[in-house]
Amino acid sequence: MKGISIKRRRDKDAQLREFESKDLGQDIVRSRSAVVIHPRHRQLPTSLLLDPALIEKLREKADRRGIGYQTMLKIIVHEHVDEY
Repeated sequence: MKGISIKRRRDKDAQLREFESKDLGQDIVRSRSAVVIHPRHRQLPTSLLLDPALIEKLREKADRRGIGYQTMLKIIVHEHVDEY
């Protein structure tokens, strides 16, 4: 059983090395299978000091949506900024 898993790992490592050695950028461009979206406006970094409990709530809500907590915070701000 161990011999099989070592062989699979070796094969997987070889596949990974082969994949990582290739530059697929031009292939993707030629195939037109991917589109690069450039933001219309430059985004500016900001810094906030938030309570750890608030960050934990953001993380929980973001996890349920399958996104990061910073993205969740950005969505909330975007949706509610006009209310103030």
